[in-house]
Formats: sequence, C-alpha cells, structure tokens
Amino acid sequence: MNLYQHFRKEEYPFIDQVLQWKAEAEERYSVKLTDFLDPREQDIAESMIGKGSEASLAFWGGSSFSERKRALIYPSYFVPEKKDFEVSVLEIHYPAKFVTMEHRDVLGSLMNLGMKRGKFGDILQNQDRMQIVVAGDVSDYVRLNLERIGKASVKLKEVAENDLIESDEIYEMKEGTVSSLRLDVVLSEIYGLSRSKVSPLIQGSKAKVNWRVTEEVSFQVEPGDYLSLRGYGRSKLIAVEGKTKKDRWRVRYGVLQ
Repeated sequence: MNLYQHFRKEEYPFIDQVLQWKAEAEERYSVKLTDFLDPREQDIAESMIGKGSEASLAFWGGSSFSERKRALIYPSYFVPEKKDFEVSVLEIHYPAKFVTMEHRDVLGSLMNLGMKRGKFGDILQNQDRMQIVVAGDVSDYVRLNLERIGKASVKLKEVAENDLIESDEIYEMKEGTVSSLRLDVVLSEIYGLSRSKVSPLIQGSKAKVNWRVTEEVSFQVEPGDYLSLRGYGRSKLIAVEGKTKKDRWRVRYGVLQ
C-alpha cells in the first residue's frame, strides 16, 4: 500500500520525518521528543506509527485540552512520564487595566525572538490572564528576553502545569451542501459568505488550511482539514458524505465558538 496516497504532496517531508523517527525507535531503541505539532501533524504521526507497531506514540502539550502538543516516539519498553515532554508554562504579567492584549500580539512578539513556531505550544487567554506554553529548552531564554508585547512592558513567570488556564474552545457541529470541495466554496458555506467576498480574502493571504497560508481559491480541501479565515474564526471539515440528487456534496463541519 502506498503510504502517501491519503496525503498531500506538501505533507510528504513531514511523513518521511515521522517514518525516520519510527525506524529509530524500532531499530535503535531510541526515544524522540518532537517540537510542538499542530493537530494535523499529530493526525499524520498517528497514521504513520499506528497500532501494532514496535514503536509507540504519546502526545502532551501541558494539559488534556492542549491543541498543540509535543510527541514522544519510543520503543515499547519505555514508559513515558509528563516530565519527559519537557513542557513549560509561562504566565504573562502586564498592565491589564491599561492594555488590551490578543493572541496575535503574543505570537508576533514570540516569533520576533528568532525561534521557530515549533518551540511554542498553545497561547491561552482567560479574560486578563494570558499564558504561553513553550519547550523546556527555551523557557529561560523566552522568560529573560520577552520584555515587551505590543506597547506593553511584560514580565513572565513560570507556573505549574496544574495552573494552566483551561481552554473553553468548543466546535459547533453543522451540516450543509456544497457544489465542490474548492476552498472558496467550502469557506463560503462554513462562514455564510458569498464567494465574491471569500475569494479576495484567500488571495490576500487571510486563509489557512492546516495552519498554512493558502492563496489558491481552487485548492481542494479534504475531510480532516483544519480551516481558518482571518476575522471569521477557525473550523474543521469533519466529513464528506456523498452527493445529493442535485449533485452537490454533503458535508459535516465544526465551527469554533
């Protein structure tokens, strides 16, 4: 069976990487700790390693509700513990009475430190509290060097994982029909917008498929894809359930509330 047949070409390098990690766990009995993976990458890793393999897989991102998680690929004799994932939680202290801080402000400031996205997990917010989950090996660097977010001076303090802000993200499940599985058509259905409004947003780099900017309006989406449109939120295409009598695709999707 062709391992790549259910995946897109741009995902092949990550698949190859996972297969290499798997082989090292099976043949060299080594343990691999990855950077933070987005949910699509986690899905791919699970598909590649699977059950019945001599290599095992576990995820952890700070809590059971984490979205971005680090993966451990390990031989069957190894029993992973939470400390093996090397995850740190930093709480951001800032003048909340005078400053409004958003997810994108925090992410932008983190990226300006010169580290890749995989070193950071979830960015969590509950009213005025904000936390970031980071890889343990960069925790001290981030804490010492992240001094400003936007116009606000900030201080970061490490907190225990059991003090992690709980996510209240809920996907509302919906059903609909679409004429095709083009990105512009599917986003139009999900967000209740006309294609004439969606198309320029896609072409203007405001749409993402599986956390990657996609500017092609005719991009073909597939079940399991995570979608987002800036200003309208995030969603997931759950399933494509055949065609109606009018030759339209039945789709099930979730919209993040």
